[in-house]
Amino acid sequence: MIGILLITHGTLGESLIDTVSHVLNKRPPQLRQLGVAANDDPSLLLPSARAMVNDLDDGDGVLILTDMYGASPSNLCTKLVVPGKVQVVAGVSLPMLIRAITYREKSLDVIITKAISGGCEGVIRVPQATLPHAATGS
Repeated sequence: MIGILLITHGTLGESLIDTVSHVLNKRPPQLRQLGVAANDDPSLLLPSARAMVNDLDDGDGVLILTDMYGASPSNLCTKLVVPGKVQVVAGVSLPMLIRAITYREKSLDVIITKAISGGCEGVIRVPQATLPHAATGS
């Protein structure tokens, strides 16, 4: 099973794990998070991040999800990449995380493709006819 590590700003990763655990009615295994606070030095978090990757990898690899490409958490993630073993996807969202969890028994390439498609397909404009206030006029 592919391990999943969230490296995000503040408590975003923790909140995503709490929410996915609620949606799935259980906490998924091999899922951890590392929050990067505004006053953290990302280089000092690197050893902890590497230890988490090692703990999560049972031989199938690790997918790291981060929130915003180019920011401190993302920059930390780039130092953890091991081609074919540890890969990073930016733009994490609840639909992306659920899709990644759903496909984590597949290959690392498959989980990356599915995670990205989950994130993209999770962004939709809600049709106005389905909005509660549209039907009542309030």
